Amino acid sequence: MTIAIRHIILSANATFLLAASAGGFASDVRGIFFGLGPVARVVAEAPYAGLGFIEAHGLAFILGILMWRAQPARGWHLAAAAIHVLLGTANLIFWQLFIVSDMLLVGYVTTALHGLFVVLQMSAAISARMPDSAALHAGPISCGYR
Repeated sequence: MTIAIRHIILSANATFLLAASAGGFASDVRGIFFGLGPVARVVAEAPYAGLGFIEAHGLAFILGILMWRAQPARGWHLAAAAIHVLLGTANLIFWQLFIVSDMLLVGYVTTALHGLFVVLQMSAAISARMPDSAALHAGPISCGYR
């Protein structure tokens, strides 16, 4: 896999994280503070549970920014894979949330994309031949300059 393809994978990953987290955050705010939308059904009984919603979507957005700026290095691919393992697993463990909030389509799409990005990022990490530290510390001779 080329560096260009690995960069595209990181950019697509970032785009997904930014879009999904922004949508989730907006839905959280509507539900928690205004009692509107599907999240309102979930937090009506336990309004302070909204803290986890806001934190998760806010952190996913920040991670999306970091992924957007990341270099296609093995460490970043592994970090991105770990992010999606966490988020996808949380979706599966708390699947009932998608049922209660009548957001099954959102659950199917986001969980499938988390799984896809785990596979893509792990493939990119495996294909990165040189460990990050060696690439960062390569001297001028190994870069082709004399």
